[in-house]
Amino acid sequence: MHRILQILLLSVFLIILSFSGYGKHIKGGEIHYTYLGPSTTRANYDRYQLRLRLFISCQSTLGQLETSVTLGIYRTSNGSLFSDVVANLSSSYQINLGSPSPCIINPSPVCYWIREFTTIVEIPKDPVGYMVIFQRCCRIDGIRNITPNVNVGASYFCQIQGTNSVGTTGINSNPDFGIKDTVLICQNKRFKLDYSATDAEGDSLTYEFSPGYYGGGSNNAIVTNPGPPSSWVTLEYQAGFSGTRPLGAGVTIDQKTGLISGVAPSGGDYVVCVLVREFRAGLLVSAHRKDFIVHVDDRCDFPSADLNPNYITCNGFDFSFHNEAASSPLIHSYYWDFGVPGSTTDTSTLARPTFTFPDTGVYPVKFYVNKDEPCTDSASTLMSVFPGFFPGFTSLGTCILNPVLFTDTTKTKYGLVSSWFWNFGDNTTTADTSVVQNPTWKYSDSGIKNVSFIVANSKGCKDTVNQTIHMTDKPPIFFPFRDTLICNIDTLQLHAVGYGNFTWSPSANMINPNTADPYVYPKTTTYYTATLDQSGCVSSDSLRVRVVDHVILNPGNDSTICLGDTAILNPTGDGLYFSWTPAASLDDPGIKNPHAFPTAPVTTYNVVASIGKCFTTGSVNIRTVPYPYSNAGADTLICYQDTARIEAVAKGIRYVWVPSTYISNPTILDPLVYPLQTTTYQLLVYDTLGCPKPGISKVVINVNPQIIAFAGNDTSIVMGQPLQLNGSGAPSFLWYPNTGLNRNDIRNPVASLSQNQTYIMKTFTEAGCFAYDTINIKVFTTAPDIFVPNAFTPGNSTNNIFRPIPVGISKLEYFRVYNRNGMLLYSTTRIGSGWDGNYNGKPQDIGGYVWMVQGTDYTGKLVTKKGTVVLIR
Repeated sequence: MHRILQILLLSVFLIILSFSGYGKHIKGGEIHYTYLGPSTTRANYDRYQLRLRLFISCQSTLGQLETSVTLGIYRTSNGSLFSDVVANLSSSYQINLGSPSPCIINPSPVCYWIREFTTIVEIPKDPVGYMVIFQRCCRIDGIRNITPNVNVGASYFCQIQGTNSVGTTGINSNPDFGIKDTVLICQNKRFKLDYSATDAEGDSLTYEFSPGYYGGGSNNAIVTNPGPPSSWVTLEYQAGFSGTRPLGAGVTIDQKTGLISGVAPSGGDYVVCVLVREFRAGLLVSAHRKDFIVHVDDRCDFPSADLNPNYITCNGFDFSFHNEAASSPLIHSYYWDFGVPGSTTDTSTLARPTFTFPDTGVYPVKFYVNKDEPCTDSASTLMSVFPGFFPGFTSLGTCILNPVLFTDTTKTKYGLVSSWFWNFGDNTTTADTSVVQNPTWKYSDSGIKNVSFIVANSKGCKDTVNQTIHMTDKPPIFFPFRDTLICNIDTLQLHAVGYGNFTWSPSANMINPNTADPYVYPKTTTYYTATLDQSGCVSSDSLRVRVVDHVILNPGNDSTICLGDTAILNPTGDGLYFSWTPAASLDDPGIKNPHAFPTAPVTTYNVVASIGKCFTTGSVNIRTVPYPYSNAGADTLICYQDTARIEAVAKGIRYVWVPSTYISNPTILDPLVYPLQTTTYQLLVYDTLGCPKPGISKVVINVNPQIIAFAGNDTSIVMGQPLQLNGSGAPSFLWYPNTGLNRNDIRNPVASLSQNQTYIMKTFTEAGCFAYDTINIKVFTTAPDIFVPNAFTPGNSTNNIFRPIPVGISKLEYFRVYNRNGMLLYSTTRIGSGWDGNYNGKPQDIGGYVWMVQGTDYTGKLVTKKGTVVLIR
């Protein structure tokens, strides 16, 4: 028994040791040194106090709470180990964010342990100095900006300066960041985090983000021989983050003050490492790092107003504003003051207002959320209004043998065009940029080049223009036409587009052959070649000039159209230009294929087709014939499911009714129709007089809506109980027989019966449409009561619903069904409704069930009953 207990105690001890060495609670750390003076026992030695400060998660109760650590001191000059020293725990305390702003809702606690280990060492003076190093696993899991983000160790070090930096008698302690890490940061909100340090000697300090380091792992939690920093591996950051952007592009650090500010990323934990450099008399003395895990809260929220420091509009006087801070349900109101001097209308209470500024200038804009409330916030900006900025550029040259000239064409109404930045899109080099207004660039290869031009003026307007240019090994030539036709008595001007000097061949029958636009007068078809020389970069291209001595024309065939229709005139031949008459019935008499809309029985259209000075004439006849006569008759109105006869009149040889449904014969003039809804019928009439299209007319058969007659549900009453009937359907009613009715010509007569009775109800309209329904009334000679069956069979065709049968009951107060355990399975207050034997869609077991029912009879008296029913399947 004692042996087993010893084994158990040893196991527990080993587990505690393992947990203590391999925890996941580190949230940051740094090593600081303080100069204490020269050694009192050894010449040329200095004394320093070393302090390792670790930030540990408050969730840690055992892990990473050791009472001593080992620090490695390495020579900076060659990375060799000088000595290992033990630093003992000198301070351990917990810090919390005491009381966040009352305007912040749902704040998460900010809490961590500060554990400090100190020791005093003596080290000899060295020209380059020393590195003090500590490595430990593990940081907390789930860090969002690094990968991997589990079992990640950390490395902390400081640089003790050498005599090269401070001299043989100089002293230095590295900057001290202090403890200022209890800020509450809410996701997607602006924040400020003071990361400034103080320096005992008053050296100048600069700040920057820097990558953190891995160090240690699950199999090597406390690293005893870490090696110099040159052998370490920097943290690998997730996409969108880096060592110099640990919180994303929206967060920066002020180089002079160490203030971290910006818009926080999404909620989670992020490694942030800040490097502070200290300078003395302009020389770098040392560099010091602090590594800390910043927690961004995904639950907290507060009303926030935020604007960019400056806005500008360069293309108008209108500008749309919005809160740059993330939206929040805590914002109840908005107030904008657009800063127009002397104006009382330059305000808005909209969330996203658009304001029209009265003139150019710079306006101080003020923005408030929840103005005049306890939880308010405000932001200011300067709004510059300088419209009239039109950026642009042109390029000249396309041959890779010669430089391309780029010319800035930017215009600005206010200020001066003041800065230029060109990116010429040359993929063969990274030096393809310029800040000259009108630069040149010589490309080394051909292809499409994407040129980007960023231009700004002195008022702050800035824009980017993107263009593509096509570089080739020869200059391109463009022709407005490549094949044309002239008459042999004509002169034609050719036209070529390109940058450089043109020559044409053959030069016979040509005027100005050394220009881009020569004149030619060939007598036969000729191919002309243009040669373009762009400073030694040469290309050629050709076009054809066809020559004829007369014009070929076929004006087209005579045709017949229906009166009122349009015909397209369609001549053939080689004419280039056409002129038609008479022009009054043509849409465009000067084109080859005009639309004609003649009204006379026969119209002759004359055409002149020409090629230059050569022409010929022709004509074509268009005959018009009226459409066949069609009259589908008068519209009519019928009742639902009734029939009407159409009486149409037409002149033709063939008739077609469309649609052909609900019609007795769609090929005669007087068919019977019986549509179930209002329908338009078209009558198509065909004849043989020359019009190829049918004459069309329409008739509408209006159908009254179906009458849904309802006399009421069959019911039961007791003798002497008056029963008010309640019919529905059409506006008028007739009940028969009229036995026991006070009236039989109204919708809701009152029946007084002593025996069973069936009534037939007719409901009808003024147009004569009608429908029938019946109601059966059973008369009991008993007092008012509610009869309930004692069994039912769900799923069968009969007796499948368990429902009460009220007699003489005017209102059902409730009908309820319970199982044997008292669970309510069904409830209703509607007469005629009942239980189908299911609960929540699940069939209930066979057996007995309890029911309760209560109703009010026609005299106002309550009738209450209860009992059991057997469910049979």
